[in-house]
Amino acid sequence: MLFMQNETQVSVEVVDAPARASALLDPARLRILEALREPDSSAGVARRLGLPRQRVGHHVRALEAAGLLTPVGERRRRNCVERLLQATARTYVLAPALLGRLGLSAEEARDRFSSTYLLAAATRVLEEVSTLRPRAEAAGKKLPTLTLQTEVRFATARSQNEFLEELLQSFAALVAKHHQPHAQAGRTFRLTLLGHPALAPPPTPPPPHPETEP
Repeated sequence: MLFMQNETQVSVEVVDAPARASALLDPARLRILEALREPDSSAGVARRLGLPRQRVGHHVRALEAAGLLTPVGERRRRNCVERLLQATARTYVLAPALLGRLGLSAEEARDRFSSTYLLAAATRVLEEVSTLRPRAEAAGKKLPTLTLQTEVRFATARSQNEFLEELLQSFAALVAKHHQPHAQAGRTFRLTLLGHPALAPPPTPPPPHPETEP
């Protein structure tokens, strides 16, 4: 058996080409790509998923042509040599640019306190970071980022409003202190504060009742 670990597999890959997105969004190909997070052959995936080998082979060729699978070696199984493939990433994200002019933009969302504006801001983060990541990787550098995330449970609407006012004041004070728009050797960062009601966790199923003998 000849096997090489895919050292180029990344944790997350942003898909920004329509052809690659089309290959990725096919339900059968999604299952196959998930199965190939770890190296395996077309025949091996067919056995694991209980699908016809010819059908799996067709989808695997399409995924490989789209650059979503990469060969990592071979293995011998009985009298056959199977080619091993692996997904190029552990997870994938679709770039908002795929929607073109139908994509959401902050320029079209005027109300800064609306959920539409929040989604537009989140979209902009995804667009810019997905553009900057390849540039940093090509330069052999790590993209500097900052993520702050927590949950706050407010007792009253008044407490929620007071928190927002204090947060905005603190944020404005920090920006005024550190922002140097004319610094020649400086680096500009975009900071985005997002807030929305948290989803309630799914209900915990009750424990099964112990079986009692009659």
